[in-house]
Amino acid sequence: MVAPLDGQRWKTRSVTNRPNRATILIIQDWPRVGCHIPFSLRPSRARSLSIIMGPGKRMANLGFIGLGSMGAPMAAHLLKAGHALFVHARRPEAAAPLVAAGAVGCASPSDVAARSDVIFTMVTDTAAVHAVILGADGVVAGARRGAVVIDHSTIAPSGARRIAATLKTCGVHLLDAPVSGGVAGAQAATLSIMVGGDEDVFERCRPLLAHLGATIVYIGPSGAGQVAKACNQICIVVNQLGVAEAVLLAERAGVDFENVRRALMGGFAASRILEVQAPKMMSRRFDGQIESRLHHKDILVALEMARELGLRLPASALAADVLTKLQRAGGAKADSAAVFSILEQSS
Repeated sequence: MVAPLDGQRWKTRSVTNRPNRATILIIQDWPRVGCHIPFSLRPSRARSLSIIMGPGKRMANLGFIGLGSMGAPMAAHLLKAGHALFVHARRPEAAAPLVAAGAVGCASPSDVAARSDVIFTMVTDTAAVHAVILGADGVVAGARRGAVVIDHSTIAPSGARRIAATLKTCGVHLLDAPVSGGVAGAQAATLSIMVGGDEDVFERCRPLLAHLGATIVYIGPSGAGQVAKACNQICIVVNQLGVAEAVLLAERAGVDFENVRRALMGGFAASRILEVQAPKMMSRRFDGQIESRLHHKDILVALEMARELGLRLPASALAADVLTKLQRAGGAKADSAAVFSILEQSS
């Protein structure tokens, strides 16, 4: 039993989480406590809450759904930070390394949500996010009032707003928090995270996001994070096509593009795309980790948003056209730098 400040006594039990040697104090029959641990206690209808106490830390019960090339290393960072982690993936084998490291595997998104105060999702597109969160056995079926869902997927801003509105009716918060930095950034916890949603909820979740990224920026209300990601993808995809054209032009002119690249990297044309993607184009090695199907999906999201706003984005449209040709040529899982091959073959 523990005695809180109001003098009542609550029934408790403690459990040792062996992987991180933390003691879990489970407070039962506690109807007026919020779910935002470790950030603040707020009124809700939750009947129980787990408070994880580590050396000098206050930890949370976290869920992670979607354990692909991005999600798996992100989830691993949360586990290594000492949090209790509940995970779900479509393929059970994807969750196996995390379970071996101390996470708890769950049969469904609703099972994850029922055990978690904050639930992270990282899946492919708007339809997948909708299914995972609002589907028959989705997060909404298990989440407690006051829980927070942080979606790191890249989806349409309108989709993020619709999901947030639905969750709000259930007393659950959504932060749309897409990321940039690729697999390398996920592995190194150096991602750029752009966040939309309630700013107070964002501030409470900032310490958790700090385990995943080096740049964490609140953009605005629901959907704003996805707008920022659409802008990010325009800059990447259009720049990538420009680099591909530059490589092709230099090579056809008989000039070693590596020398050109070194010169450009010292001037105004310098960019991460020129640094990282140009060598793949020069070597014709397109087996990297930035699958073109994802950039194709993302640039189409940006173009649809522009259409809804009555805007024309000619450079984005051209880049999307080249990416569409790459998909039709069987390059969906090739590195996005393979847009160079489409230009080369057509010239």
